[in-house]
Amino acid sequence: MATLDYVDIPSAATRLQSNAPAHDNDIRPAPRVVTSLPRPEHSPVRHSPAIAQPVLSPTKTALNIPQLLLSSTLHLPANGSSTPRGSGKGSQRLITTRDPLSIPITTVNFRRFVSKTGPVFWLQDRIEEIIMWRKGWKNTVVWMAVYAFLCYFPRMIFLLPHVCILGVLLATHPSIRHRLSTGNLDHDEAHGVPSPPPAQTGEGSVDWLANVQAIQNLMGVVSDFHDFILPAIPHLTHGTQYTPIVFTFTVLTFILLIPIVNFLPLRLTFLTLGLTPLLLTHPFTRFTLLPALCGSTTFLLSAFRTRLLRAVDDDRLEDKHWRAEMREVELYENERWSGGADDGSGADAGWNKMHLRTGERRAWTRGRDGWSGVSEDGSGDVSSNLTFSLSLGWSFVETEDWRPDLEGLWAAPAGADGGGWVYTNDSWLDPYPAPLEEWRTSGMTRRRRWVRRIYYDAISASAV
Repeated sequence: MATLDYVDIPSAATRLQSNAPAHDNDIRPAPRVVTSLPRPEHSPVRHSPAIAQPVLSPTKTALNIPQLLLSSTLHLPANGSSTPRGSGKGSQRLITTRDPLSIPITTVNFRRFVSKTGPVFWLQDRIEEIIMWRKGWKNTVVWMAVYAFLCYFPRMIFLLPHVCILGVLLATHPSIRHRLSTGNLDHDEAHGVPSPPPAQTGEGSVDWLANVQAIQNLMGVVSDFHDFILPAIPHLTHGTQYTPIVFTFTVLTFILLIPIVNFLPLRLTFLTLGLTPLLLTHPFTRFTLLPALCGSTTFLLSAFRTRLLRAVDDDRLEDKHWRAEMREVELYENERWSGGADDGSGADAGWNKMHLRTGERRAWTRGRDGWSGVSEDGSGDVSSNLTFSLSLGWSFVETEDWRPDLEGLWAAPAGADGGGWVYTNDSWLDPYPAPLEEWRTSGMTRRRRWVRRIYYDAISASAV
């Protein structure tokens, strides 16, 4: 008698509905359903750090960077317009349309821009050092005291231009410069503050290349910030069904805040709003207080994220899914730690599926025991697809993909970390939500459970 290879339904799976007819006596072979494997890089958990690419140090030999940038990024079509902005009749003359689009003009302006942005980035670095407490607590506390003074004496803000001009005049006074030039080290550098770069640097110099490096990193920060807020834009531009909810919430909170703002003390309010970010960026807050709070609420946060992701998936379900019986199938992702050169394996340090040993569990397994490996044809390694044998009439929900189990209830009472990983020793035993330090020498492993829902389509089952 032939053995049918059905997918294992977890014993703890919740039966959402049970109005579909049973096919217990159906002996027809279950159809093969091919589905893609979970994609950890696209899951709503922490991403792995990317491999660092070779970089150009400002101290190395200068290259023709403007030409390299323009030749690799600007490819103007032969029939393209030289005035893509404001080319219409009667258009106003703005700064963005002052000169026509031209490679020579772009090259000249880029060279001028790079040579003159040194003081801007120097000021940016000093502000970052103050906000992130990079120069010690005294430096930041002084600026916090200055801000508190301005909050309680706001009229002093009108004197700030005079204070800035006097500060520049005193810092550049000939007598002060002469006294500082007698020593071997600049006064600011002696206290850990680099001297301001020259107002204009020569092309190819170290300062010029440092400006290019700063521009490169600033472009990356702006792009990262754009990508971070981009998913929220459709909710504000009537691109999703959540726009009416956002509009209603905004209007209600606006009406509720109108009588409250009249009772807020302005000085205390601005003092609190200004000092709170600095308190949050303090090293004690970032490395001690917040990790302790997150550690104590990890389970609650994971449960909340799980419910939120399930709500998002439920919102995408179609009517045929709601009317059908739904269950969950599970899959386990397995990885092993390698210390790199320290353990003599020669492999790259870190967690990776390639570090799994010969003869042990595969990278993807259907059962938590780790020995029911999966692949396209039922044996061997797994690349991108996974073949499931589902009972007649069962199909994967088309509107959702695999989701990581962030709670880790299957490994209770150990639980999982924020990414859903459960850590075990070299023998895949003794689960913990975080790796133990002594495991780094003896070996350690980890597992993560993935789930995906399936539904029963009675119409397709009866048509076969």
